[in-house]
Amino acid sequence: MNEVSHASLANAIRALAMDAVEKAQSGHPGLPMGAADIATVLFTRVLKFNAADPHWPDRDRFVLSAGHGSMLLYALLHLTGENSMTIEEVRNFRQYGSKTPGHPEYGHTPGVEVTTGPLGQGLATSVGLALAERMLAAEFGDVVDHRTYVLASDGDLMEGVSQEAIAIAGHLKLNRLTVLWDDNGISIDGPLSVSDSVDQLKRFEACGWNASRVDGHDPQAILAALEAAQNSDKPTLIACRTVIGFGAPKRAGTAKAHGEPLGAEEMAGAKAALGWKAEPFEIPADILAVWREAGARGAKAQAQWEAKLASLEPAKRTEFLRRQQGRLPAALREVVAAEKQRLAASDVSIATRKSSEAALKILAPAVPELLTGSADLTGSNNTKVEATPAISPGNYAGRYIHWGIREHGMAAAVNGVALHGGYIPSGSTFLAFADYCRPALRLAALMGIGSIEVMTHDSIGLGEDGPTHQPVEHLASLRAIPGLLVFRPADATEALECWQAALEERKAPSVLALTRQNLPPARKSYVEENLSARGAYELSPASGPAKVSLFASGSEVEIALAAQDILEAEGTPTRVVSVPCFELFLRQDDAARRTVIGQAPVRVAVEAGIAMGWDLFLGREGAFVGMTGFGASAPYKKLYEHFGINAGAVAQAARNGLKGV
Repeated sequence: MNEVSHASLANAIRALAMDAVEKAQSGHPGLPMGAADIATVLFTRVLKFNAADPHWPDRDRFVLSAGHGSMLLYALLHLTGENSMTIEEVRNFRQYGSKTPGHPEYGHTPGVEVTTGPLGQGLATSVGLALAERMLAAEFGDVVDHRTYVLASDGDLMEGVSQEAIAIAGHLKLNRLTVLWDDNGISIDGPLSVSDSVDQLKRFEACGWNASRVDGHDPQAILAALEAAQNSDKPTLIACRTVIGFGAPKRAGTAKAHGEPLGAEEMAGAKAALGWKAEPFEIPADILAVWREAGARGAKAQAQWEAKLASLEPAKRTEFLRRQQGRLPAALREVVAAEKQRLAASDVSIATRKSSEAALKILAPAVPELLTGSADLTGSNNTKVEATPAISPGNYAGRYIHWGIREHGMAAAVNGVALHGGYIPSGSTFLAFADYCRPALRLAALMGIGSIEVMTHDSIGLGEDGPTHQPVEHLASLRAIPGLLVFRPADATEALECWQAALEERKAPSVLALTRQNLPPARKSYVEENLSARGAYELSPASGPAKVSLFASGSEVEIALAAQDILEAEGTPTRVVSVPCFELFLRQDDAARRTVIGQAPVRVAVEAGIAMGWDLFLGREGAFVGMTGFGASAPYKKLYEHFGINAGAVAQAARNGLKGV
């Protein structure tokens, strides 16, 4: 490809970006125009992909972390021939129902690997993509052999999560991860110098990366840097010095090019400067043919890969395909049933973080794709299965990941592993630190992926560490995220069932909120059905037509059962409903929900958190026993008494309600 042909190919990206943003009167033309040369070299000379099959497992992954520049990606998908990215979709940029939303959305637009837009998330998620590739290669050999490329902006590198991400990647020597930094020196407020003076190359090098700077408009320099990255034993940063809005006569190199249409006059000037004479949304046939050739080039590589897969030892090939297809092993339900029968005969009080550990000991052998890990809380979260080795720098044949004290980077990378396919990943930390994970949890829910986070020390029940570590608003906060399943089991049986439900749910992320303090068995008999998967169920019926319904989750189910004993002894028929997962309860039909809520005139809920969200069960008239402020530092039993979260308080709330009946 000569220099002229390269310029023509890159200008096709620029023209489509300008046209789409102008027609929508909304969007970000600056990045696609500035980064077009980078993308052209990557997609026509380096990237292994087949536009006809965007789900080919051994494709290279390209993540546009700077998601505001989405027209760059949509232009690439159209030009290379991804079937659904028609020119009509490009024309409908940012319009309702189009495959070209304002920021790229995984699952909505074929060819989009990660939902990006919140800066830093794409970069951090890509660490999980690169890690999953290395781990699968360690397990299945050279049938897994691809790379991860990220296009990142100044904003991606300024966000704090980027530090966690690059530190993880550097430590683990993820040498198949390459970040192309669109180093244009411009942010929304103006020159980058008004807010930042970090030497990013030194920063990445300090984290164990190779780093270099090239002219981002020189295709040969870009290609040479990408080829060097392919031979690196470390992850690579390539700082590509570019001009934002390249070609625009007045706005190029200024903040005005970033996030608004160029306008008819400026766009005409840009096209004239670039020598682009085609009509809006029109790509000359010779240019489009070269792009389509680039999009089809990977078909041969895919055919070679399919032959390699076919030659794989049959049992290994069957296992690889099962995991790529997201099918769980049949053994899962068998081991769960056997363990539930064992638990039904047990009378041992145990913290649900320990119940979760016991569950993992039987689940991990049955589900070999299950990965666990912790943000430096291995001994507290109890997610390490002794028989599963931990991965280490350069050694990826393991099933446990030490994430370090990097909750946000962990949650984003866990998303990346889930997106990659082949594994069901889980991370873990304390529930109070869910706030550090929240942006990644929100994106997991938006993407509809089955990542899992285990969050222990779930209430004031953690005791002496005090209010900084006692989550009181976090359950409500997490339940507010649409599509996130928040599990809070009451005992060992529910902990096992919640793990099973999280594993079987491949279209939504899960959080398991687990206790530090010991809890007695709440479920006294074996039931084959996964009752926790209903979201809520009657745990203990009333002695007659119920006058009181008590609702509780997790550690407070024990309190509700004790309150039931008090009220029943007073002659008040009382039932207890365990509520391990609001979100699964809402999936039940109206009749099932009405049956669980029941007809009792008095409803009381108890949870060692704030009341927000419990109106789902209580309606307007029900009472709530829980927290209204932050906790305190003391042994947990003292705290429950001090804050009035006990059986006596629940019983009194029920009595108060009965006075008005």
